[in-house]
Amino acid sequence: MTQATITKSDTDLPKLLPGDFAIWFFIFAELLVFAIAFIAYAVARQQNLAMFNHYQLTLNRELGAANTLLLITASYFAVRAIQAIHQDEIKSCSRWLYASLACGAGFLLLKSFEYYDKFAAGINLGSNTFYMFYLSLTLFHFLHVILGMIILFAITIKAQRGGYSAENHTGIETGASYWHMVDLVWIILFPLVYIMH
Repeated sequence: MTQATITKSDTDLPKLLPGDFAIWFFIFAELLVFAIAFIAYAVARQQNLAMFNHYQLTLNRELGAANTLLLITASYFAVRAIQAIHQDEIKSCSRWLYASLACGAGFLLLKSFEYYDKFAAGINLGSNTFYMFYLSLTLFHFLHVILGMIILFAITIKAQRGGYSAENHTGIETGASYWHMVDLVWIILFPLVYIMH
């Protein structure tokens, strides 16, 4: 028996992480940046507890909760897209990706309403320490949602054109992994900034 028959090929070996391995370096770097920002927020909050608690009540928790639901749903749809492509269901995969994009667009729309409300009231990065953190953290995340949607849109178009299959779907897993990171960050950011006292 030859070595070739004993050893499984690379494609038969289970992958440790879904998608392209390089995306995980980017994801971990992004998570590190957000973690540092969250720690800075927590330290500033401890030093200005009364002010942070007061201005936290001016945030729209209902919109924040709706946005949380939208991002979690978008991640669920991304998972369904991966399941569909594993079954070679290209049309179904594309539909799930479009549904995920629709949820992302809903997030951006609701967040834009929230920003409009704050900016119309004259609130900006220089208003106070709480608003500086609120705007910095949420705007940074907002940009990540936009990037995640660009990635999802690109893989959706490629999927529609038959660029993925049950054997070749790394791109969809890569895009979905990035989207899940965006979702995870919001799941931490929302209670931290909007709810915790």
